[in-house]
Amino acid sequence: MNEKQIERTLKDYHWMIKEIKRQRDVLEEEIGLKLVASSGIESTLPKAKGTVSDPVGQEVLRREKKSGWIIKLEKKILYIQERMEVIEDPREMAILECMLDGMTISAISQHMGLSRRQVYHVKDEIVRKISHFTHSAQ
Repeated sequence: MNEKQIERTLKDYHWMIKEIKRQRDVLEEEIGLKLVASSGIESTLPKAKGTVSDPVGQEVLRREKKSGWIIKLEKKILYIQERMEVIEDPREMAILECMLDGMTISAISQHMGLSRRQVYHVKDEIVRKISHFTHSAQ
């Protein structure tokens, strides 16, 4: 990831975590549901064969796409989590934690008693360290 992508991932981290959890909850809830009738008149009718016009087939395709999207989100989250150890300064760590919790720069500034400019500077340093860690580890 380049610095711009790292910065974007830090900003989006909070909603990505919530979305991954939501999608996993939905998937767990749907695992027990049956998509094909096992009794009654519907069970005697011809079964769909997975064609594009087949609603069950389309649902499988939709879930595959969703699964791929969730995997991408998880990779971004893990990318940040695996590199957080490079942040050792307590003020940087506090700002990073606030960012990961979904706080805005203004909210972090107010919370920590720093100017927005100082928070932006620390955020840029965090991004630089994470980026540098990435390049040195490869």
